[in-house]
Amino acid sequence: MKPEHKSTAIHSLLFQKLLEVGTIQKIEKGAEILREGQFVKLIPFVRKGLIKVFTRYEDRELLLYYIQPEESCIMSFSAGFNNEPSQVYAVAEEDTEVLLLPLRELRSLTNSYPDINRFFFQQYKGRYAELLNTIHHVLFDKIDVRLYQHLKEKSALKKENPLRMSHQQIADELGTVREVISRAIKKLEREALVKQLGNSIKILK
Repeated sequence: MKPEHKSTAIHSLLFQKLLEVGTIQKIEKGAEILREGQFVKLIPFVRKGLIKVFTRYEDRELLLYYIQPEESCIMSFSAGFNNEPSQVYAVAEEDTEVLLLPLRELRSLTNSYPDINRFFFQQYKGRYAELLNTIHHVLFDKIDVRLYQHLKEKSALKKENPLRMSHQQIADELGTVREVISRAIKKLEREALVKQLGNSIKILK
């Protein structure tokens, strides 16, 4: 399970200022928001929904973290401020509403409003902890342990149980192959931790 973290809240007056310079946009589930190699001009601030941030190597993917409501993407922020191409992909995990902040406006606001700097610093701390946790799981945990923790986390984030997910989708998020996930799910079923229900997986404990 990735560590929980609390973002530094942006107070209402500052959020109103962000609304003045940003644009509200609704993004459909599955839509790509950011791709590797893209130069960032807009920084997303999630108001509703969920965004998945992942990396890809050849035909493999690995989930890095989720962006929840009242959070932003520190990888986009870093790439944008350093004028570097993105090293990650971002996709809407579900129908999502974001406040898109133009980089040039955000640069100006960070000089005038220290709370914005504190907010992104807190985001950085949280993401860094999550990435260390992901590395720990990849290096030291067996795939069934990683799978079980991943399903529990995703169920909590999406507030869904059972989860409607294919074995291939899970494999993509954990950076492995479908056959490995299918075997791991069968093992978790024997241990009475999950149950396969058609195209969905129910977490039992």
